Amino acid sequence: MRRFFTPGWLGLHAIAVVLFVSFLGFGWWQFDRAQAGNDRSWGYTFEWPLFAIFVVVMWIKMMRDDLASDGKPKEPQVIEEPAGAAVTRELIRQHEAEDPELAAYNRYLARLNSETHRRD
Repeated sequence: MRRFFTPGWLGLHAIAVVLFVSFLGFGWWQFDRAQAGNDRSWGYTFEWPLFAIFVVVMWIKMMRDDLASDGKPKEPQVIEEPAGAAVTRELIRQHEAEDPELAAYNRYLARLNSETHRRD
């Protein structure tokens, strides 16, 4: 638990508390305006407390994520090259000599194709 008392975490705690109190204050202010006859303020009366709840949820999520990772940064994942990438690169090299514009377009398509497979 001492990790949550580092300067970085203390700053995050302070920001979360300030935002929470501010959002509740804005909700109360909109409630007063709604009571005075401003009909649009009724929506904001309920919206600002939802923002305050969101701040608390994200604050808790950040602390739980830090506890789950033991405070260590995640190692970058190695993304493997698709099986047909070598063949695609060779085809692009062959076409570069013939038509550089077509080769550039094929490189673009190959990059798009490799990006779509990473998200699976």
